Amino acid sequence: MIENLVPGIRNAVRAVITKDDLVLLQLKVDDNGAERYALPGGAQEHGERLIDALQRECEEEIGTRIEVIDLMFVGDYFKPRQTNPPTTRHLLEFLFACTVTPDYEPRNGPRPDKHQVDVLWVPINDLAGLNLVPADYVNLLIKQYEPRVYVGQLF
Repeated sequence: MIENLVPGIRNAVRAVITKDDLVLLQLKVDDNGAERYALPGGAQEHGERLIDALQRECEEEIGTRIEVIDLMFVGDYFKPRQTNPPTTRHLLEFLFACTVTPDYEPRNGPRPDKHQVDVLWVPINDLAGLNLVPADYVNLLIKQYEPRVYVGQLF
């Protein structure tokens, strides 16, 4: 049993945007100064299609529209939250392969995440040394598994 679990399951969307051997990531710095990286995206709102949520989140966070290619993975995990007292949220994340225009330069959008400080192209081979959240996505991105893989606890 997960302690301090927030009721309900939150649907979220993530954009896997690659160019050559690079992946687009958000750099976030927590209140304690710890750095972490994340794929662009966020929560699906009530009545919003997954694709529409992904488009909205990318415009807000990375300042551009995206082209959604295909569903790649479904991630099922429990995210610790920095609340007082600490809580945990159950997330079901839909990761989509996406593209941006060839001339896109990484930048924060008009409404970046609370802890977001930058948007960067990161070499895929460097992911193992980064604090990518959730960590399970590192192997998926490095090994470039075929789409439609379930990522979560099977037992």
